[in-house]
Amino acid sequence: MTMKVFDLACEHDHRFEGWFGSAQAFDEQLARGFVECPVCTSRAVQRMPSAPRLNLSAAPEPKQPARQPGHEPVAAAMPTPQQLQALWMKMARHLAENTEDVGERFADEARRIHYNEAPERGIRGLATREQRAELEDEGIDVFSFPLPAAAKETLQ
Repeated sequence: MTMKVFDLACEHDHRFEGWFGSAQAFDEQLARGFVECPVCTSRAVQRMPSAPRLNLSAAPEPKQPARQPGHEPVAAAMPTPQQLQALWMKMARHLAENTEDVGERFADEARRIHYNEAPERGIRGLATREQRAELEDEGIDVFSFPLPAAAKETLQ
């Protein structure tokens, strides 16, 4: 079966690929609410313009310009938005895989760990703004990091 690969973006400009059997299959899935952003789960998704991918294996390799001494390429200082998004997803998956989800017990469990009443380990969960402020007042460092559902799943 031939698959169509579409470049997609959500309303927040998170870019990702979608694989579909046809353009019609994409349109149907989009209309039914089955296509969502893997970062923020927004269903306001649209196809982005993309160039076709051509396999020109018989074509000669393009000539690279001769490098002048002292003009070696330098790595870009700023990653692209797509690279930043990929790094963010990598970090989200790392957090999901290496922390225990304690849910709404986050503030209580963070205190227990801080006061050596529970084993030290990485935890994640839910806390209100007030709970976070109280933890910080007690000297317990916390940070907010929205964890998308896609970070908890195996992606194909």
